[in-house]
Amino acid sequence: MSEPESSTASHQNYRRSLGTISLTAVGLGSIIGSGWLFGAERAAKLAGPASILAWVIGAAVALTIALTYSELGSMFPKAGGMVRYGQYSHGSLAGYLAAWANWIAIVSVIPGEATASVQYMSSWHFGWAKGLYDGKELTVSGVALASVLLIVYFILNWFAITLFAKTNTAITVFKVVVPTVTAGALLFAHFDTAHFTNPGGFAPNGWSAVFTAVAVSGIVWAFNGFQSPLNLAGEARNPGKSLPKAVIGSILIALVIYVALQIAFIGAIPSGDLSKGWSSLAYTSPLADLAIAWGMNWLAILLYADAFISPSGTGMIYAATTSRMIHGVQENGHLPKIFGKVDAKTGIPRPALLLNLVVAFLFLAVFRGWGSLAEIVSVATVISYITGPVAVMALRRLAPDLKRPVRLRAMPVIAPIAMVFGSLVLYWARWPLTGKVIMLMAAGLPIWAWYELRKPFVELKPHLKAGAWMVAYLFVMAGISWAGSSDFGGHGYLPEGWDLLIVAAIGLAFYYWGVASAWNNPSLDEVRRELAAEEAAASAGAAGAARAAEPSRV
Repeated sequence: MSEPESSTASHQNYRRSLGTISLTAVGLGSIIGSGWLFGAERAAKLAGPASILAWVIGAAVALTIALTYSELGSMFPKAGGMVRYGQYSHGSLAGYLAAWANWIAIVSVIPGEATASVQYMSSWHFGWAKGLYDGKELTVSGVALASVLLIVYFILNWFAITLFAKTNTAITVFKVVVPTVTAGALLFAHFDTAHFTNPGGFAPNGWSAVFTAVAVSGIVWAFNGFQSPLNLAGEARNPGKSLPKAVIGSILIALVIYVALQIAFIGAIPSGDLSKGWSSLAYTSPLADLAIAWGMNWLAILLYADAFISPSGTGMIYAATTSRMIHGVQENGHLPKIFGKVDAKTGIPRPALLLNLVVAFLFLAVFRGWGSLAEIVSVATVISYITGPVAVMALRRLAPDLKRPVRLRAMPVIAPIAMVFGSLVLYWARWPLTGKVIMLMAAGLPIWAWYELRKPFVELKPHLKAGAWMVAYLFVMAGISWAGSSDFGGHGYLPEGWDLLIVAAIGLAFYYWGVASAWNNPSLDEVRRELAAEEAAASAGAAGAARAAEPSRV
């Protein structure tokens, strides 16, 4: 029997073919998925006209956290990057919890995008289409059609990264054009300025509703797409330059589009639909329904088409990025070796791709509505965010010798702010949702235990000690959410206003604990050796190319 492929050899099978434009298209294509189709209505239902600010807050949170991950991604340009950084800085326990949260957040998006497409299709004027969705969740026929879409995403990723890149760039152009046209058409068709003050004023449900909208209405779901370029870092031609440009650029472009859509949506709502307040909005296909209401059938047809293309494009991207994440989890030592195998001909981690397809089917079977999936994804996403700010500063302390193509002088300020933002968004998601998702995070611990508890305690102890901060953080945040103000679903033991200060203080306390508890663990030593070997190989290749070119100069 042949020896298993080393991690270095496995990574050599990836094709470094993605440039800045392709990676930006990946990020933008992930951000503009189903969120733009449903997010405007869900945010308006919660926060009214102030939902415009919810998108700005969401982008600010995503951008701050993305800056920490951009430095990490440029340091470690490896496939599935987002699931690795906690392992490098804190060892197996914190690394596994971060990877589990991140994977749950991303893999569940895939069936969510398929669900969004089918839910929009249910508004088509065909009898079979109307039977796809019952107003709350997909029917049996709707689930069957969503399953077909999952298989399509899988097939498009099965063959080659170059096919994925070409297909995705074309889809992303369409996904940017259609929302832009939609916003402009709705603004031109009907714009009622009274909706921004009535009913109930600009923030009819208070500012707590604005913050909750950030967490659960699909805003975090949407901006979470900034991760996708980082998870494809192993296939970037020049990750040091292209990754930060792709991550930051995709967030800013998407913010402009989302704010324009939210403004257009608020102004275009027929006044009669607001007679019972913002919470009474109940559109099946929000933007298409408004287009029909104002006689723009051409726009409705375009939206129905894009409702298939936009979510499908995002689902295809996430099918690609989650397979790289599974590869990363396997190399962290928490999955069988088969899931670290990368096909030498195509550069595709096919076993990981297959595993994610199976898990996507399971999520589709349990969560059949876009709203329920959006809530789960959003909270799991926020939990996965907290390791970036901690890991980036911990690794500055532990590994100052490692090259950092992206290094921000302001990172010592940005990182703790990012941790505070992440903690606040987790709290804004409201009890009991926060508790449920934190329990979902705990459900992954048996897998970690299967691989780690076999080790001698003396070997395991430093991993437990370094990861204790993250375990404690999850329990403390669950307790704070339970005891928090009633504005955020809590039992009212913490007064309004003070609860946000307490959450911010807790975020800072765990940030400093996390940075201090990092240690020079075996995973960090191993990646140091890998990076040194890659640099040596690149230098040798450059020297060989120079020698080969010498005769031509004579």
